[in-house]
Amino acid sequence: MAAMMGISALRSHHPLPLSTARPATALPRATSPTSHQPSSLTPLRCRCRCRCRRSLPHSCCSSSPRASLSPGAPDSAAAFMALAPNNAALRHRLIAPNSTAGSGDAAATGGLPSVVGIAHLAVSLGIVLATDKYLKQAFVAASIKFPSALFGMFCIFSVLLVLDTVAPALAKAFMDFFEPATLFIQRWLPLFYVPSLVVLPLAVRDVPAASGLKICLITFGGWFASLAVAGYTALTVRKIVKTELIAAEPMGKPSTFATLEFWAWGAVFVASFATAFVNPTALGTTARTCLPFMLASTVLGYMVGSGLPPGIKKLLHPIICCALSANLSAVAYGYLSGSGIDAALGDYLTKVPSNPGAGDVLMGFLGSVILSFAFSMFKQRKLVKRHAAEIFTSIAIASTFSLYSTAILGRLIGLEPTLTISILPRCITVALALSIVSFFEGANTSLTAAVVVLTGLIGANFVQAAMDKLGLNDPIARGIGTASSAHGLGTAALSAKEPEALPFCAIAYALTGIFGSLICSSAAVRQSLVFIAG
Repeated sequence: MAAMMGISALRSHHPLPLSTARPATALPRATSPTSHQPSSLTPLRCRCRCRCRRSLPHSCCSSSPRASLSPGAPDSAAAFMALAPNNAALRHRLIAPNSTAGSGDAAATGGLPSVVGIAHLAVSLGIVLATDKYLKQAFVAASIKFPSALFGMFCIFSVLLVLDTVAPALAKAFMDFFEPATLFIQRWLPLFYVPSLVVLPLAVRDVPAASGLKICLITFGGWFASLAVAGYTALTVRKIVKTELIAAEPMGKPSTFATLEFWAWGAVFVASFATAFVNPTALGTTARTCLPFMLASTVLGYMVGSGLPPGIKKLLHPIICCALSANLSAVAYGYLSGSGIDAALGDYLTKVPSNPGAGDVLMGFLGSVILSFAFSMFKQRKLVKRHAAEIFTSIAIASTFSLYSTAILGRLIGLEPTLTISILPRCITVALALSIVSFFEGANTSLTAAVVVLTGLIGANFVQAAMDKLGLNDPIARGIGTASSAHGLGTAALSAKEPEALPFCAIAYALTGIFGSLICSSAAVRQSLVFIAG
């Protein structure tokens, strides 16, 4: 599965290396992507006020910070590339020497990754997954309830900081080596949230309808309240500290899916569905036999949803497409095989390591998502340091507010205490939300995951309009508010239209889950939440 998904991950546009930082004021903004860019290397002409026709760099422009290109600057190649973002030959020449192994030499292979690129992805991603697995086993053996992936994230981040201090070249090499793994995780992140929605019919079966309505009320109202608290806190701190806002390093965007990928996953679906229909235990158990076609249907749903027009995506988010596709496959198989939809959904997410289903495979990547936070935070470490007051104050207040407001609202509207506890981490990413509710007894983890995803979907669809109404126009406030209220799905929704807010969104996305996990690891905090919930 990782190999096939990795093909499309490696086909993404070559982003800047994770450890490369380009000063925001070094160059003019890139020209519009619709403007014509020659395919060959042509001399870049001066665009400053001197109106000369000499190629850059030259002395008459050296005094202009937006037009100068210092040949001796350590990131002059990245800066030079930014002047012609659509020049494929230029981009390939400047980036390939440092990232061919990580991204695949797509230019040399007609859009397909090289063997070296695939091997690099497999090794780097395999190390991340193995690290998550062994940490989890060690924590279970030691009876430690603290999230193992969060501990691993702190370790990786600490190692990067030490390396950056004593040997910056090693820190850069470390970041570059794991870049394919982090790009893979970023590209397929929404898929890792899907299983909880697929099995939602089973998770809410025992939840009364009245309680379901109360949960929806808390989810929507709580999302809006968390957004307002985080956004206005950030604005208030901004007015106090008055730190000048500087642009962060741009983040790469993945390419669209290739037709070959659709055909490949379609072939997997047809072949494995037929096999499961003819022999439901061909791979030993029904869950293992159904795994390939259920996984293929989920991936195909994501591909289709990702390719929909923006207007339709507002109503039919790619995650909804994933869930619908997987559920339709489960309904079709349950009907044709006579096993029923409940059995098919049960095989989708078994929660049994020795007998995994498609949902178990996808959720197995959640720990690696947490580990990847270390790389994203290290990449934006200068931004975090510069705006530490706004970021940490807003996240601390918003995370605490989210947990306690959920408990208070549940108590006020009469929601069952166990259900209230289950939805406490509604604004925290799934991987850490599941770890948080494991601190409490009697929590419904399936409901937890479903509410977290629902919160993200609400934010993805309405966060920009809500922030406009609230007057949250500052990029820092918009980024922190989005991530603190709608985690990864809100971050993904903001990335397309507001690149200036995206770095703060990515930072807050990671830190919100980290802070929530840390405060919930305190017995006093847990007892107070249980007391409030009733």
